[in-house]
Amino acid sequence: MGQRSEQIGGVPTTCLACKNGAMPSLGKILAQRIEALTGVDPELRPATKAQFGHYQTNVALRLAADQGRKPREVASEIVDQLDLDDLCEPLEIAGPGFINLRLRTEVLCAAVNDLLHDPYHGIPQVANPKTVVLDYSSPNVAKQMHVGHLRSTIIGDCFNRVLTARGDKVIPQNHIGDWGRQFGMLIEQILDEGLDLAALDLAGAEELYLRANQHFGAEPSFADRARARVVALQAGDEATKAIWQRLIEISREGFSQTYARLGVLLTDADIAGESLYNPLLAPTCADLEARGIAAIDDGALVVFVPGFEAPVIIRNSAGGYGYDTTDVAAIRHRVETLGADQLIYVTDARQHDHFLKVFAVAQMAGYLPDRVVAEHVGFGMVTGKDGTPYKTREGTAVHLEDLLNTAEEVTTPAIALAAIKYADLSNQLQKDYVFDVARMTATTGDTGPYLQYAHARICQILRRAAAEADPIDEVCPTSLSEPTEQALALTLSRFGGIVVEVSTSLQPHKLCGYLFELATQLSSFYEQCPVLKSEPALRYSRLGLCRATQIVLATGLGLLGIHAPEVM
Repeated sequence: MGQRSEQIGGVPTTCLACKNGAMPSLGKILAQRIEALTGVDPELRPATKAQFGHYQTNVALRLAADQGRKPREVASEIVDQLDLDDLCEPLEIAGPGFINLRLRTEVLCAAVNDLLHDPYHGIPQVANPKTVVLDYSSPNVAKQMHVGHLRSTIIGDCFNRVLTARGDKVIPQNHIGDWGRQFGMLIEQILDEGLDLAALDLAGAEELYLRANQHFGAEPSFADRARARVVALQAGDEATKAIWQRLIEISREGFSQTYARLGVLLTDADIAGESLYNPLLAPTCADLEARGIAAIDDGALVVFVPGFEAPVIIRNSAGGYGYDTTDVAAIRHRVETLGADQLIYVTDARQHDHFLKVFAVAQMAGYLPDRVVAEHVGFGMVTGKDGTPYKTREGTAVHLEDLLNTAEEVTTPAIALAAIKYADLSNQLQKDYVFDVARMTATTGDTGPYLQYAHARICQILRRAAAEADPIDEVCPTSLSEPTEQALALTLSRFGGIVVEVSTSLQPHKLCGYLFELATQLSSFYEQCPVLKSEPALRYSRLGLCRATQIVLATGLGLLGIHAPEVM
C-alpha cells in the first residue's frame, strides 16, 4: 500500500509503519517502543476501564523490584524518556507505578482508515511466501464421511484460508484411503453379487463394504479369493483395476457433494490417496536399508527411533507395507516433488506419536531437511452432551451428512453450518467439544450465528445509508470522541496481528475469540452511539467505523469458512 499523506474528512491517513499492505497492531507498536527503551517486555494489557486510557503496563513495578527502587520513581523516569507523542496523549502514572497510555484519536482514525483502504483487508502479507503442503480430511474410499472427518476438514480448511490470505502457496493434500487389503474383499463381493456399479452411490458402497466384511469373516473360501484379488490388483490386472477405479469415482462423487455442502475449498484436484505413493514404498525401503537407517528385526524391516520404545515398522515380516511406510514416502514426495517448505497434518490427536516417529525417520533419512518444518495438529473428539463420543444408538460413528441434517432441522443451512464450524474452531483444537445443537445455533452468546447476525446488522445500516445517498465507499472515521467508538476502533486495529498469530500458532480459536470481542464491541457502540440519526459530520465518521467493522467481520468469518450474510 505504501505511505499516504492525503487527508480524508480532515484526518491525516498516513499509514502507521505499514508493511506489505497491512497495518500493524497499535499495541504492538507501543510495546516495541517501550521495550526499546527499557529492555523489558512491557506486557502491555488493555486498560480495565475507559478512564485509565487504552493500555496499561506494569513494567515500572517489575524494573523497580529488580533494582530495589520505588516503582513510581522508575515509572516517572520511563514517562520522561519515552517519546510517544506521535501516538499517545501525555502518559499517566497510576497507583503504585502503573503507566496508563491513551492513544490520540487521530491515530485511531488513521488506523481504521488504513484498514478501509487496505487491498488485503488488514491481513499482513508474508515477506517470504512459503510452499505449505496441508494434509487434511482424508476419508476412506467406499465409506461415507463420518463425524470423525468433520474436525479435520473444517480445521484444515481454516488453515488453508488463513495461510493463503497471508500470501503463502498452500497445496492441499486429501490423503484418501484408496489402497489396501479391503479392496480385495470389496471387488470380490461385487463380482459375487453381480452388482451394477453404474447405479452404485457412496451410501450403497458403504453397505457393500459391510456385507463384504461380514462375508470375509464368515466364509474362508471367500477370504482366500479376496486375498488373491488383492494380489491381482497389485499386479495391475485390468478387470480388477477397472472395478477399483469405479469405487474411487463413486467415492469422489460422494466426497465432493459433502465438501460442497460444508463450503470447504477441497476439490478432486487435491486428492492424493495412498495409491499415489504405492510405487515409492519398495524404493524407500531399499534406500533406508542400504544406508543402514533401517534393519531387519525378527523378519521385519524396522527403524529404531531414539526416544521411542517401539520401532517404526517399514516392512512387515510378510513383506507388506503399513501407514508408517506410506507416510514416510509421502513426506519424501511432498518435499522433493512438491517443493514443500512446511508440512502440516491435521488429524486426530491420538495419532500424534505416529507422526512424531514418521517425522523422525524422514529426518534421519534426509527426506525432511532442516529447512522444512513438519507439524502435526491434533484435535479432540466431538462428544454428546454426556461427554462421550458422539455416536449413533448402535454405537457406530455418526455420518457427517446426518450430523448436518440434525443442525439443519433447527435452522437454515447457512446458519447451521456457521454454528457447527464456529463451535468446532472456537475451542482449543486439542480439547473435545460438545455437539449441542440448541447452544450452537443460538443468535446470542459466543456462537457463529451471533457473529453472522452482527454482520447482517451492520449491512442493514449501510444499506439504509446508501439509500439516503451516503457515499458508503468513501466514508471514514474523522472523530472518535466516545469511549465505545475508541474501543471499537482499537479492536479493529488488532485484526492483522490476530491473523498473523493464527497463521503461526495454528490455533483458530484466537480468531474466533477476537471476532466475538469485536461483535460485542459493535453492540456497545450501536447502543450508545446513534449512526444514521447523527448530524452529518458525525454520521459520516460513524458510518466509516461501521464499514470497517463490516470488512473485518466478513473477512474474519471468511477465514473461518463461514458465510457472512447481509440479511438474517
